[in-house]
Amino acid sequence: MAVVGVGRWVLHLPGCRSLKEKRSVVRGLRDRMISRFHVSASETDHQDRAAMAEITAAVAAPDRRHAERVVTKLDAFVRSDPRAQVIESETAFF
Repeated sequence: MAVVGVGRWVLHLPGCRSLKEKRSVVRGLRDRMISRFHVSASETDHQDRAAMAEITAAVAAPDRRHAERVVTKLDAFVRSDPRAQVIESETAFF
């Protein structure tokens, strides 16, 4: 039975003073998530705030263990980006 794992991160982007700077950071982070982890990812909230972002990523996996591994790696990846500070995160599995 397939499982979908979802991770959501609310980020503070202290170096971003404009929406253009924010887009560069968010797009780069999202694109690296997609290419490195083969997930679907998108900016899902705070599009109009320069120093805030929310990114949500989802992975379809053959079992829950695999989905948990991918979401755990995604979490570590997001938290390791020096341009973004995680202020809230959550995971869910369906």
